[in-house]
Amino acid sequence: MSKQVQVHGALFLVALIYGSNYSIAKEVMPVYVGPYGLIVIRVVSAAIFFGIFSRLVVKEKIVGWADNMRSVLCGITGIAINQLCFFGGLNLTSPINAALLMVIVPIIVLIFSAILLRERVSLRKVSGIALACSGAFLLIYSSRGEGTPGNLWGDLLIVLNAASYGLYLVLVKPLMQKYNAFTIVSRIFAVGAVIVVPFGFNQVMAPNYSSFPAEIWYAIVFMVLAVTIVAYLFNTWALRYANPSLVGAYIYLQPLMAIFIAIGFGKDVFTMQKGIYALLIFTGVYLVSRTRQNVGTGE
Repeated sequence: MSKQVQVHGALFLVALIYGSNYSIAKEVMPVYVGPYGLIVIRVVSAAIFFGIFSRLVVKEKIVGWADNMRSVLCGITGIAINQLCFFGGLNLTSPINAALLMVIVPIIVLIFSAILLRERVSLRKVSGIALACSGAFLLIYSSRGEGTPGNLWGDLLIVLNAASYGLYLVLVKPLMQKYNAFTIVSRIFAVGAVIVVPFGFNQVMAPNYSSFPAEIWYAIVFMVLAVTIVAYLFNTWALRYANPSLVGAYIYLQPLMAIFIAIGFGKDVFTMQKGIYALLIFTGVYLVSRTRQNVGTGE
């Protein structure tokens, strides 16, 4: 199997897993486990798994003060803030709102790349940023009228999550070019676990786990194994070989899967109003992600 096919397969699987997570997580929280308790279960489980695997199999260490500090920042942005804001936001808002707002990640990546890496921002990309941000703003603003006060705050937390994850993607890229994917993922989950435990300790200790039905346990196992371990590992590995335009293309796939799954599970309704806002977001992200060169060369 060629490397290109492997990268496409990894990114597709990640999109499918993340698209499913929006609705599956809503099955568990907040009725069975609070959002921060769910984060502790996921992050600590992944930190133990990746820590053991990295130590026994990879046996590689991050060296140098600069790389170690960068890895700590990746743990803060890519795990701690990212997870706390995502599950806190998803607990309050709808799966479709959360999925659509996460599409602005390439916009955030571009902004941070321009600030931190001095990447040139063309007029086309500025227009894309304006369109995507307009769609996101209208989607958030419309949440005020949906009858659930938490929707607005949930949407804002999802945007903060997208910003944190966008910064993480910019920060982690140099590390992925120097170290094994397991080495990086092991470190960032260890850092993230230390931070999230105080937030979710009470929530993770509160439930009566013996009373959980089988389908809730399946959902938790899916979130730990698939969403946390498999998706993070595949996504981190793909970042080593995938160019920004390819990753951007798969960003579009996640909300589409999330919408179909949410409607199929009866967790949400896709309205014409949301469709218009989604079109603004997708168009803006397309303008930002589109390259002048052929696909695979980047910009």
